[in-house]
Amino acid sequence: MILLTHFDQPVDDAQHAFRRILKALSEPGVLISLPHSRGWPPLNPAATSILLTLADQETPLYLAPVLNSDAVQQNVRFHCGAPLTASISTSSFALFDHEITEDLLANCPAGNELSPEHSTTVILQAENLHHGVPLRLRGPGIEHYRTVAPQLPSAVLNYLLNRPAAFPAGLDFLLTCGENLMAIPRTTHVEVC
Repeated sequence: MILLTHFDQPVDDAQHAFRRILKALSEPGVLISLPHSRGWPPLNPAATSILLTLADQETPLYLAPVLNSDAVQQNVRFHCGAPLTASISTSSFALFDHEITEDLLANCPAGNELSPEHSTTVILQAENLHHGVPLRLRGPGIEHYRTVAPQLPSAVLNYLLNRPAAFPAGLDFLLTCGENLMAIPRTTHVEVC
């Protein structure tokens, strides 16, 4: 077993990370940093912090094949206790990189009108949270609008622009790069600037 580092102060760091993740979700498009300075390769530090904070025994996790190493599996099981699933249709969290496809997103549970909580939270390891297609965000947590430009795979960009599931169903996105996080929850309306 290859155990990799976790939070230096597990309780304090997890509480700090939880508050930061809530800030990102309540203020879509705001860039925040998370406390884990080292990731579990090939996971970046922010994705590792999210798993250490949110994943547990009741949240099945789907790992994209390129991110699904033995070391990551062992550390998710040991530190988080989250069950790993090979079927994205049963996942609470799904972790992807830039190779995500529209078919994968279409297979993520989006919840429904009566049970929106049965949707997948998509954690995406983006190549950059700047220098992408400029997007205008509107909705809860944004006074007028917020402009962001994360480098998103075309599948994610198309999903955000077209939102195939009717609210309150839909996917929440946690975009990570290095130690940084930007959230675009299902309540956010996205359009190209």
